[in-house]
Amino acid sequence: MKVVVIGAQWGDEGKGKIVDYLANEAQIIVRYAGGANAGHTIVIGGEQYALHLIPSGVFYSDKIVILGAGMVIDPVALFKEIAMLNERGIDTDGRVFISDRAHIVLPRYIQIDKDRDAARKKPIGTTGRGIGITYSMKSDRDGIRIADLSWKEKLDELDKGDRDFLEPYIEKLQAMSIDLSAYLMHRKNYQVLFEGAQGTLLDLDLGTYPYVSSGMSCAAGAAVGGCIGPRAIDKVLGVFKAYSTRVGNGPLPSEFDTDSEDELCRFVRDTGREYGVTTGRPRRCGYLDLVSLRYACLTNSIDSLVMTHLDVYDTLADIKACIAYRIGGKIVENFPASIEDLNNAEPVLRSFPGWKKSLANALTYEEFPVEAMEYIEFIERFCETPIDIVSVGYDRKATIIRKSPWTK
Repeated sequence: MKVVVIGAQWGDEGKGKIVDYLANEAQIIVRYAGGANAGHTIVIGGEQYALHLIPSGVFYSDKIVILGAGMVIDPVALFKEIAMLNERGIDTDGRVFISDRAHIVLPRYIQIDKDRDAARKKPIGTTGRGIGITYSMKSDRDGIRIADLSWKEKLDELDKGDRDFLEPYIEKLQAMSIDLSAYLMHRKNYQVLFEGAQGTLLDLDLGTYPYVSSGMSCAAGAAVGGCIGPRAIDKVLGVFKAYSTRVGNGPLPSEFDTDSEDELCRFVRDTGREYGVTTGRPRRCGYLDLVSLRYACLTNSIDSLVMTHLDVYDTLADIKACIAYRIGGKIVENFPASIEDLNNAEPVLRSFPGWKKSLANALTYEEFPVEAMEYIEFIERFCETPIDIVSVGYDRKATIIRKSPWTK
């Protein structure tokens, strides 16, 4: 069975924890998009780990993890991450592979990335990791892939600085290189988990362009970056937070008002630890945007949703969610492509009573307060998609499974 896990918002939804949790029943975990601009925080037994490139399933000693064809790999970041894991007792030897079709991030791309964004009249707010430049080079057919490291003619085309940078990494990268499509073909009966990066609303085509990432963070990207056909995917899970966040510039229609809701914003940001894993930047916060979440469900054929950070609302007397936008005096119920419309959108909010009780000790969904269940079940009806998993904390055990995604 092949299951895809994607972000259903603007990234940072808690995909890393969910992939780590679900990887227990998988044999292979493939990350199919993005690069070191992504960040996952995993908490296991009180120990916290930050990953940027390696799939979250690496913490299980019997799992194979693969960096897919749709990824862009910074060798410095990759081997630094591997060293960190090994130093902390996570043996990666013989378990981490890279698709030979994945592209490589060169150091000069990083500076180009920073300079280009700074020169924009309206900066996108990139992480400055060279990700967009590497994807641009890929589209221009001027990039270099893992497979090209054994192609002398191709290496000779590179600047001397690029060749000097790659030299100490070539053998190590080649030793990890695999033909991903063939690898999975010979393991067609394995349980495979495909891990996305960023979120649907940062996807190059489906997201809030141009304030997006450069890769395919939608579910369709799993087929391309994972080197499988789309009909091989059995299930798509969309991860979302009980509220909305965004890093960098771009529209966030349900964002808390900086004047009247500043205290609420600080509470959500601090309680939810809403600071970028990669950059440390504070995330912009807002009400759960159900308009965009329903859009994510539709455009990704999401079979079921995974709700995270619900426990952040434990102490609030009331909760609000955005159910429509008011744009130019009109009520808009669908997610528009126009950035101008999104920037001018005012959230139409619906209130829900809070539960004023900790969810941390709940072992089953039925143990949730009725108010928490009503909030969840309204979201299910609005998006016409079931919420099968609810996370109420950072640790693996703080995960409520209503229905296992490993069932067809």
